[in-house]
Amino acid sequence: MNRLIYSILFFFIISGSLYAQQYSTKSKKAIENLEKGRQYYQLYKYEEAVAYLSKAIEIDPDFSEAYFGLAQVYTDMKEYKNAAGVYEKGMAIDPDFYPAGYFYMGKVEMKTGDYESAKKSFQKFLDINKGSKFIRREAENGIVDCKFAIKAIQHPVPFSPKNLGANVNSNYDAYWPSLSADEQTLVFTVLLPVDTSRKAVFGNRQEDFYISHRTDSTDGWTEAENMGKPLNTANNEGAQAISADGQMMVFTACNRRDGQGNCDLYLSHLEGDHWSVPVNMGRPVNTAAKETQPSISPDKKEIYFSSNRPGGRGGLDLWKTSLQPTGSWGKPVNLGDTINTPGNEQSPFIHPDNQTLYFSSDTHVGMGGFDLYVTRKDSSGRWQTPINLGYPINTWNDEIGLIVNARGDKAYFSSDREKGKGKDLYEFELYKEARPEMVSYVKGIVFDTYDRKRLEANFELIDLESGETVNQSKSNPLTGEFIVSLPVNKNYALNVSKTGYLFYSDNFSLKGIHEIANPFVKNIPLKRIKVGEKAILRNIFFATDSYALKPESKVELNKLVDFLKNNPGIKIEIGGHTDSIGTETYNQILSENRAKSVRNYLVDHSIDPERLTYKGYGYSQPVNTNATASGRAQNRRTEFRIIATDEN
Repeated sequence: MNRLIYSILFFFIISGSLYAQQYSTKSKKAIENLEKGRQYYQLYKYEEAVAYLSKAIEIDPDFSEAYFGLAQVYTDMKEYKNAAGVYEKGMAIDPDFYPAGYFYMGKVEMKTGDYESAKKSFQKFLDINKGSKFIRREAENGIVDCKFAIKAIQHPVPFSPKNLGANVNSNYDAYWPSLSADEQTLVFTVLLPVDTSRKAVFGNRQEDFYISHRTDSTDGWTEAENMGKPLNTANNEGAQAISADGQMMVFTACNRRDGQGNCDLYLSHLEGDHWSVPVNMGRPVNTAAKETQPSISPDKKEIYFSSNRPGGRGGLDLWKTSLQPTGSWGKPVNLGDTINTPGNEQSPFIHPDNQTLYFSSDTHVGMGGFDLYVTRKDSSGRWQTPINLGYPINTWNDEIGLIVNARGDKAYFSSDREKGKGKDLYEFELYKEARPEMVSYVKGIVFDTYDRKRLEANFELIDLESGETVNQSKSNPLTGEFIVSLPVNKNYALNVSKTGYLFYSDNFSLKGIHEIANPFVKNIPLKRIKVGEKAILRNIFFATDSYALKPESKVELNKLVDFLKNNPGIKIEIGGHTDSIGTETYNQILSENRAKSVRNYLVDHSIDPERLTYKGYGYSQPVNTNATASGRAQNRRTEFRIIATDEN
């Protein structure tokens, strides 16, 4: 229950009685103290309000309005036990004076974790059979939540949070963690005082982004550093998300001159070793409403966020915008009734598996307030019914904002569970039932084979079975570094390309793999287009002892078609190679027929046959030993070699 509702309620109780001249007390002194308490409440001076309202009760212990007013002030102060106690005393005096008091008493009892008492209070309110349909429905939902919470506490889920330590956490509140796919880079928001000589109160705080890197030291993380300009300004920026490869950031900033409304989403890219000047994502993503708390899909084609924009199901809903072929961001789509409710949904986190979504809600069945939930896509791509992550991950407090690492075994969140230290970042092992699909990754550096210069290159990760591009990215233009996520249980083709270079291909078979201790680390050498240079086509597949192309070969073959069309001045030789199993004659014929099959595919796809030759090499040019299965697999390959260019 937010302050506005309580404030309206308080104003209604006191003002209504005042104008009607029907206070429940005859004491002018008690009324005078009540009115002063109300005035201080409206000025956010809670301690003074408590003093005057308590004095009113002291003067007349049967003054109902003073009890309910005091209970509301304690609620705004988050002193829920005090609020519950005052509600109980007020209702004991005269339950008919304000029947809804039982409902609000149930609300604050939930905030203390006293679900048995809260359930009884909600039921008492319903038994009186008064109040609007809305508030009665809320009471019924409250009973459902209490029953859920009681059962959840009796059956807790595994949960052992670990503070990320002094290098990450400080005397200032830290929240909204973001993690790269390789778990080496942590970005988060810190609430800082504008003037350290003044008390850190409203008006003297602003948010900045901080970054830390994983280290092998006992601390686990390097000392966090302010990310500086142009990301951080003298104003607030927070609730950020970084892409799985660490090259893109989307964050929230409010009340800026270039803003579309209250809070907008801004976009920045890592250009070498610095971030680009953030750009407002503009319409149709941002509106006059509030857009906040973004999360980036692993392929960087979708951004999930929370908004109270028109067209939603309630207060804050979860939405998704998709990258268009033009490079712009499309009109956001509401995630629908399965996820969104008449209440509030926020802090979405789409896992690198691109199938599992974590978020918080104050309306789905839970412990009260905001709880954390997980939902997964079914085979048709629809979101399934959200599942509460359970107690003690969720409690009677608000739980907002949780992320999960690529491997799916650790979660990160912010909490003020250590009293007096403010909000810190924590990690914990996520129990198996709440885990997403495991995701590995391939990382490395792209470089020029001639001068070792690091290169910016285009990456495509393609599902070999469907031919669908599941991830597109670029290596860092300064460092050549890249990270590409690899969800398990699929076979992938990786294509790396740059104008003026031969493309590089590789494949990763992750089918049936459920435990990946070590990711793929692979540096990518790119060869310049010149006569004599070769490239191995690692994603061309043939059946055993056959030259018939397998369907999954089309992904690589189409890349070769595109390469030749984009470079019309070159001619190539297609070479077939085998291992040493079988006779020399057999392997010579097999390799030649395989090379011919590739050549025929290219001709069938509009490549001039005058630009193509083919040759079988049998097992005469091995690239590895034929004594092992893995060596023989590398020797069985298809290559192409540049035999002519425009320059010769």
